[in-house]
Amino acid sequence: MHFLHALLRKSLFNWIVLITALALAAPRLAHAEALLVVEADTGRVLQAENATYPWYPASVTKLMTAYVTLKAVKDGRISLDTLFTVSPVAASQSPSKMGFRPGTQVTVDNALKMMLVKSANDMAVVLAEGVGGSIDGFSAQMNQAAQRLGMTQTSYVNPNGLPADGQITSARDLAILARAIIRDLPEYEYFVHIPSIRFGRRVTQNFNKLIGRYPGADGFKTGFICASGYNLVASATRNGRRLIAVVLGASSGQMRAVRAAQLLERGFSNDSLSWLRPSLGTVDNLAPIDASPPNLHEEMCGSKHKRPASDEDEESIASGSPSGASAITFFAAGLQPPMIKPSELLAAPAAASEPIPVYTGPTRTGAALIAAVAADVEQQTPQHRGKKSKVAAKKSDSAAEPNAEGKDAKSEAAAKPAAGKHAKAKPEAAPKASEKSAAEADTPAAKPTKPKAAAKHPTKPAPKTGEAKPVDQKTDPAPHT
Repeated sequence: MHFLHALLRKSLFNWIVLITALALAAPRLAHAEALLVVEADTGRVLQAENATYPWYPASVTKLMTAYVTLKAVKDGRISLDTLFTVSPVAASQSPSKMGFRPGTQVTVDNALKMMLVKSANDMAVVLAEGVGGSIDGFSAQMNQAAQRLGMTQTSYVNPNGLPADGQITSARDLAILARAIIRDLPEYEYFVHIPSIRFGRRVTQNFNKLIGRYPGADGFKTGFICASGYNLVASATRNGRRLIAVVLGASSGQMRAVRAAQLLERGFSNDSLSWLRPSLGTVDNLAPIDASPPNLHEEMCGSKHKRPASDEDEESIASGSPSGASAITFFAAGLQPPMIKPSELLAAPAAASEPIPVYTGPTRTGAALIAAVAADVEQQTPQHRGKKSKVAAKKSDSAAEPNAEGKDAKSEAAAKPAAGKHAKAKPEAAPKASEKSAAEADTPAAKPTKPKAAAKHPTKPAPKTGEAKPVDQKTDPAPHT
């Protein structure tokens, strides 16, 4: 019996050696990914592929922005109620962003929620300037924290991950950062697994599609720029054991969620076979690779793509309901038999994704909070328009370019002077700038529609209101989140 057991183990070992040799001999894929899964408590590596290859972090950069900010809160230098002001530099950041006008004030608490759920690039700069005095000053604090944590492959030049040659990390370093957030900031960890937020009438679901969908998912952050591909740092807990998965360079928002779910599932289920695999050590001891990060711009955003890629690509957009089947079936086929229903695969109820309200101005509670949310809703609600002006506004809307939220708020604002059945309002009656929503700050103000043309010729195309100029997205044509 002992002889058979030894023979079986020898055969299994030989098979592992053969498979490993074939894998090493195979040519590298044109589109490689960096994959890593580790135990949160011990740092033990369960699986690693290209884990120490340098990579552009994109918006997973915001995990370090949150870490440095929350360390400042914990050390007493600021509080969650501290008010920071949106500067012109913050307001000029590329989407994804909240789009607040310069001078708008927001608390650290609300800015963190907007940054981590909506991946708002302007809120990352608000926090950086508030904590570090400037982007450069805060970036220095980020690099100091990275060095202290042992993130030897990481360097930062901005707080939001927008394209920059010097903004580099690795799957190894991101796993180290995720462990530091869990270890050093347990009282603030809830910021990295908020399912959704509500600003006025706008509800934004977390781009991390595992939150509220994959059983036990409890963090962290997504990222995308054309050069990096689709990135995700994710975590989940099962039976008291927490794992951290890092995916860099996935081909879509859907695929990064699939990869992360697969890594987590294997990590939770393969403990019984650990004696068959050689130990990979701890994440801190993974040997860095000295190389330049891959640039996936052509694959992600090249001429072959029919539409610009973004962190909200069609495959990864939620159905609006946090428990909608279309938002969660993507990893059912990869991890479970096709006949398994999404409702059987996922444990999170719809109520778990009740949006958390966010708002501008000082901290509010009770009736004051309700009033602030109601004011944001009122500000974003279009005024009632007459039948004729609705026809003109509809045609005007179709000629304008959508803003970062996918809607053209300006054409609505420009159509307001024509409200009423027999409206003859003068252009001077156009809404004041203070009456427009914060989202309109993304684009220049449109010229008001001529009221006479709308009244006399309701069935003809309305005069052009002026197209909104696209937001400057620096070196990358797609929204970065």
